[in-house]
Amino acid sequence: MNTKEILEKVKNKEIDIDEATYLLHHQDDYACIDYDRQKRTGAPEVIYGAGKTQEQIAGIIHQMLEHGQKNILATRVSLEKYNYLKDMFPDFQYDELAQTFVYNGEPFLMNKGVIAVVCAGTSDLPIANEATITARFLGNEVIQINDVGVAGLHRLLNRMDDLNQASVIVVIAGMEGALASVVGGLVSVPVIAVPTSIGYGANFQGLSALLSMLNSCASGVSVVNIDNGFGAGYMAHTINCLGGKR
Repeated sequence: MNTKEILEKVKNKEIDIDEATYLLHHQDDYACIDYDRQKRTGAPEVIYGAGKTQEQIAGIIHQMLEHGQKNILATRVSLEKYNYLKDMFPDFQYDELAQTFVYNGEPFLMNKGVIAVVCAGTSDLPIANEATITARFLGNEVIQINDVGVAGLHRLLNRMDDLNQASVIVVIAGMEGALASVVGGLVSVPVIAVPTSIGYGANFQGLSALLSMLNSCASGVSVVNIDNGFGAGYMAHTINCLGGKR
């Protein structure tokens, strides 16, 4: 935004004085937005909210909207930052558990296949929700299956009909991360494993689950980084795209 545009937004009460002051002093020096990413890759640039100030997130969103971006996803947006952003962007949807801030002004065409997001325990739900919201944002039907960890394996077996519908499965687990190997041994589709930082001391903030998943003896299991629900949801989307659009 140039100076005139910023002042117009203040006049129209779209932004407050503090945000305008910040933008005037930091115009275009904190972000170089890739407006053509969706044309190249099929998915727009995503805002990673952690480490950014609320003013920076607001400025990036304003810029994206002004450049005609119809689909915007911001991840790791804390409740404090959301409370700052919500009045400026009332058409965005916020998920407090996943910490996602989403605008789907022109929803993507739906892919033909189904993605299953399988969550080991309730403590893993923030990462599971992030994966689900990411995949749905990009135009996928998602079945989320919660609290089916290996401590009660019958719970997972009771959901085999749902798993067998899926074209790709995201498995999210902390502790020892065994659920990904179990699912990988039951299905014929790609499995994307997400280790979470949930667990007691020897879990080492997710490192033990990460190493267990990397050492899985089940074929067809790939692994993303610790707590990376977004990365898993995005990768599941790219695999599901191979089936085409509805």
